[in-house]
Amino acid sequence: MHTKTAHELHSLLTNKEISSLELIEAVLAQIDKSEGEIQAYVTVTKEKAIKQAKAADERIKAGKSLSLLDGIPIAVKDNMCTKGVLTTCASKILANYIPPYDATVVTKIKESGAVMVGKANMDEFAMGSSTENSGIHLTHNPWDTKRVPGGSSGGSAAAVASNEAILATGSDTGGSIRQPASFCGVVGMKPTYGRISRYGLVAFASSLDQIGPLTKDVTDAAILLNILSGYDAKDSTSVNTPVPDYRKALVDDVAKMKIGYIKELLGKGVDKDVKDSIKQAMKKFEELGAELIEISMPTFEYAVATYYLIAPAEASSNLARYDGVKYGHRSKEAKDLITMYSNTREEGFGDEVKRRIMIGTYALSAGYYDAYYLKALKVRTLIKQDFEKAFAKCDVLISPTCPTPAFKIGEKTADPLSMYLSDIATIPLNLAGLPGISIPCGFSQNLPIGLQITGKAFDEETILRTAFAFEQNTEWHKRRP
Repeated sequence: MHTKTAHELHSLLTNKEISSLELIEAVLAQIDKSEGEIQAYVTVTKEKAIKQAKAADERIKAGKSLSLLDGIPIAVKDNMCTKGVLTTCASKILANYIPPYDATVVTKIKESGAVMVGKANMDEFAMGSSTENSGIHLTHNPWDTKRVPGGSSGGSAAAVASNEAILATGSDTGGSIRQPASFCGVVGMKPTYGRISRYGLVAFASSLDQIGPLTKDVTDAAILLNILSGYDAKDSTSVNTPVPDYRKALVDDVAKMKIGYIKELLGKGVDKDVKDSIKQAMKKFEELGAELIEISMPTFEYAVATYYLIAPAEASSNLARYDGVKYGHRSKEAKDLITMYSNTREEGFGDEVKRRIMIGTYALSAGYYDAYYLKALKVRTLIKQDFEKAFAKCDVLISPTCPTPAFKIGEKTADPLSMYLSDIATIPLNLAGLPGISIPCGFSQNLPIGLQITGKAFDEETILRTAFAFEQNTEWHKRRP
């Protein structure tokens, strides 16, 4: 039963064909079986999950089901605060941190009756594209355990792909939901910036971070998006705009839609199998009655450089709070306050986090601010304007989610630049604050390939409709490792 989607399981639960407890026990058994090889979790909350499942069964029995996710197992990325449950951000500096409160999305998950089975592994402080930067352990791709699951939400994507969770939450700063979704053959959605509250999400880059769902199909993505979305006064970047019922967007019809394909993301540096899969997807959309339009996005060339100035600058500011004083790790080897600060950070942060803090601090320093950070902000505006021009001609944009399928563990760790370039197709959306989804669209030597669909701000409905129509007319999403 743990191989099914959330909406299939909801029907089984409401028809009393299965119980939530049976479902949770099946998922926990799958975790016991697969976790040694996959290592998707930092923490498994077995006792709490069993208790929540029993409560869900009581509600369902009494006909008082809370939502479509009542009684269904979910994994929460380990950078979202969970009251009374370890929240490490996969960092040694937070290895002992237990938050006294829940993130808004965790509160919403609890209110929906969904059952949290654990906290999913990730790149430390969400900085990475492979989950190799986790300070806890490495997560493996369920399709080939010698390969990475993507990052930074690699644990969430691997948990869903290996049936260690039915759904999961991820966070996306430069592709951290969509890229692992592509590598693990699942659906991953980054909503519009401001659509889902970031209160209780441990910050990496505050103007880029956005929480979203990782699921087995588009219907589940719409259901989880419904639950997570909405205005929150606790988050100053949350946008007070009505949230539609995303399930109503799940219509198998793209006739007369204008779909733009991004020329620059089908050129140099993109794997042949990836290119072929995207071209097949384009053909499929044409068969379904959509009009395909070539779109040029010349500023994409500068997106990675722009991102790697803005994101580290914000990270440098956000991570200054980890000083060993209030919470988290504190170095024992210190004679005075300054030594305690530096030793705590030296011991607590991994190499990639240190690298990004240094890049960001340098970009913000006197004499370099105008030359780097300010210039990056101007290019960010140009990227946003490129999107606006494109959406004047089409309803959605499509591209590969990643230029390659999942790469081997250790393949890019010695070359951070080649690792950064794996996010070339996803980063521009974060810079522009736009929504995007990655759905399975093909395979390369038994490794999944993702199709990215990008939409206008707060138009998640058109993205979901496009993704749903493609999914209904193909079989890629049905393949499991």
